[in-house]
Amino acid sequence: MTTDTAPTFDYETDYGTSGYVIGVDEAGRGPWAGPVCASAFWINPDKLATIPAALTDSKKLSAKKRAEIEIALKNGPHHFTAALASVGEIDELGILQANFKAMAQAIDALADTLLSQDPLGLADKGLCQISCVLIDGNLKPKISYPCEAIIKGDGRVLSIAAASIIAKQTRDHHMAALHASHPVYGWDSNQGYGTKAHREAIAQYGITDHHRRSFAPIKKYIEEALS
Repeated sequence: MTTDTAPTFDYETDYGTSGYVIGVDEAGRGPWAGPVCASAFWINPDKLATIPAALTDSKKLSAKKRAEIEIALKNGPHHFTAALASVGEIDELGILQANFKAMAQAIDALADTLLSQDPLGLADKGLCQISCVLIDGNLKPKISYPCEAIIKGDGRVLSIAAASIIAKQTRDHHMAALHASHPVYGWDSNQGYGTKAHREAIAQYGITDHHRRSFAPIKKYIEEALS
């Protein structure tokens, strides 16, 4: 396996000899507001040339470049899903378990699509199965498929990099929509993170139903407001 920072298709090639390989990543674990989003992505190995050359970890790309890659990925011959875990789920389960819940939902949905549609015709070979789910990070959700956690996978594994783009863009679109009804918090630009402008808006206008009450800064605001 490669350890280069540029994502490759090596993991998918290795595991793809026995079934479909899915890459998974998330976006939005750190913000004070909004859901966390997970995406699962399958790259069609027969159409690898359609993957944008600039694809890499979403955090390494400009907003413009992410948007360009998002369009290319969504219009390509590949399959993907995205799932959101709500603020309520984050506050109830904790951010890690809420993130795992979103991952599991995205994985199950994509697996259902791949196994029902069988785009590579693997059923004829007795291989219409999920051979491995490649997950960014060092922790794994409880799922019914073989999986491997890969540290910094979004910069090393092509399908995880693709998932990172879809997760990031899906969540950014969601926060932009929330911004339309809550413009004072600047969620179209800070995506719910605790920026100075966001902190100042909370101090002036209070919190909303979209703020994560289990997060320390929001919890502190509530405690001070009630004291």
